[in-house]
Amino acid sequence: MSAIAGIINLNREPVPIEHAAGMMKCLEKFPADDIKIFHKENVFFGCHAQWITPESISEPLPFYDFERQCVITADAIIDNREELFEKLQVDRSKRKEMPDSQVILLAYYKWGEDSPKHLVGDFAYMIWDEKKQILFGARDPSGYRTLYYFRNNSRFTFCTTIEPLLSLPYVEKQLNVNYIAEFLAITGMIDTVDARMTPFKNIEQVPPFHSISIVGERIDLKRYGTFTPKEKLKLKSNEEYVEAFQDVFQKAVNCRLRTFREVGSQLSGGLDSGAIVGFAAKELQKGNKTLHTFSYFPPKDFVDFTHKRLMPDERPFIKKTVEYVGGITDHYYDFDGRSSYTEIDDYLEVMEMPYKFTENSFWLRGIFEKANEQGVGILLNGDKGNSTISWGSAIDYYAILLKKFKWLSLIQELQNYSVKTGGARFRLLPYIIRKGYPLINQRVVKGNRFDLPPIINPALAERTGIFSKLKEYGIDDSGWLASPNIYEQRKSIFEKISTWNSGSTLDAKLSLRYKLWKRDPTNDLRVTRFCFSLPDNQFVQNGLDRALIRRSTENVLPDQIRLNQHVRGIQAADWLHRMVSHWNMLIEEVKELIKESRVIEFFDKEVIMTALIKSEKGLRTESMSDPDYRILMRAVIVYRLLKKYFERG
Repeated sequence: MSAIAGIINLNREPVPIEHAAGMMKCLEKFPADDIKIFHKENVFFGCHAQWITPESISEPLPFYDFERQCVITADAIIDNREELFEKLQVDRSKRKEMPDSQVILLAYYKWGEDSPKHLVGDFAYMIWDEKKQILFGARDPSGYRTLYYFRNNSRFTFCTTIEPLLSLPYVEKQLNVNYIAEFLAITGMIDTVDARMTPFKNIEQVPPFHSISIVGERIDLKRYGTFTPKEKLKLKSNEEYVEAFQDVFQKAVNCRLRTFREVGSQLSGGLDSGAIVGFAAKELQKGNKTLHTFSYFPPKDFVDFTHKRLMPDERPFIKKTVEYVGGITDHYYDFDGRSSYTEIDDYLEVMEMPYKFTENSFWLRGIFEKANEQGVGILLNGDKGNSTISWGSAIDYYAILLKKFKWLSLIQELQNYSVKTGGARFRLLPYIIRKGYPLINQRVVKGNRFDLPPIINPALAERTGIFSKLKEYGIDDSGWLASPNIYEQRKSIFEKISTWNSGSTLDAKLSLRYKLWKRDPTNDLRVTRFCFSLPDNQFVQNGLDRALIRRSTENVLPDQIRLNQHVRGIQAADWLHRMVSHWNMLIEEVKELIKESRVIEFFDKEVIMTALIKSEKGLRTESMSDPDYRILMRAVIVYRLLKKYFERG
């Protein structure tokens, strides 16, 4: 991957070399294989390159096409190269060594501003078309590469990270109050609903699945595609669906193995990461290459308090996968001494914005660090698998059968489900009725004691109109997407691009720090569209939930993993256990926050005080979902951000 940067003076004034040098200087904290710039009058492009793929070695970036008078700088791995070579009629003798940036440029020459529609992969790039005086760029569908920009009447400047933009003398470091309002008002994991915003006023980002075009004083942001196809796939048999899935998924995995360095994968005891490892190891073995797997487990003094159907330490299942698949060098880490509290400053340095995934923070960064030590260039993961390859909630599907009066099918499914999981045949029926008829559910379930209350100051909420905005966007009181059922919610997750921002930003910026790409075959655009095209009964059938991936991994994963419907892994059950030695420090920092008048004005003081008073009585390490503990962590993260960048607000 590469960190890219650029300045276009729209008034045709030359770009001062000290401005270009200052931006590139900020990127020096990241490792690089090559650093180059293009500087011509009112245009500066830069690239802080990290070589990952064979084609990226000594890739000329920025690249200037003298004939077409276009320059590109790119942070990109393109996965559908062969398809593009055919469409673009690239000479076969040039295909093997052609870098991805030049493939993007050829696509631009052929399709212009429609070119991103033809690209599959993870990318952020900018092209200056000197003849047409057009600046054009795009960000990949899931936003796995970041692209920030600042614009005023005379200048447009962009970068992979925010800090280089702040180094410019004409960019003021001002707090974006609307960003903070959205972050604090949304109780769920979404950071903001406005995918363009950052914590810095006047610094925005190109949203995922968007292109950007600047012509003169006009700036145009345009969405160029969707994850969901318009038509359903209709095949003749279950076997044909499995074969079709195996084909598209194997291609998605294979194209993500393209590196001259080591290949790694996060591995849990479940289906998503297990499927990736199974498909990847098989392909790597053809070239006598080993797959490195990286897994986290709780420290040895952790006492398991979870339900018998939950598994905080997934090593027994992980090792079954490793032994069955073969061709794997497995690594296990407990990250002893790390906690969600000790990670805050490092994450704010990396993210340049607040975050909400505190419970998992200690091992997310840790696995990047350990993969880097093993020389890994590509780190596979299955973050989006629950919504794609392993989609299929039995209860929700059975609710559809109930509502459609397909009672014979429902009875047969319940019979098969009870045989596979144990228990009475109709034990799920009350839950199915509640799922199928939400009004009944609302009468029975009066809120969730684990839901967080909004922690935004009511006065700030009223001033910014934030709750009206959230309602308009489709965020309900739970802090998540309001949908009539899980199927509509699944679609919303992929169509409402703001759901991608936080996790994708983390992946991009950790990748830059540790010189490796985290890549997710379960979120490959072709895989996602394939999974959305399938009929519902491919995901739940014959008493199997997540049926597609279970059937498709026969002879890939051991049956103990593939057919397991009894136990599931639970990540970060130990997050509070790790906080014991840091708990008093957290309490004291919250007390400092409350005393800071220019900080507490952002928060609902009553909510913070209630959580603080309860937490002062002692930490209950078994209460991993307690909202009060999470409230304090979120408050401290925002507090630290304000102190770091805005001198306490």
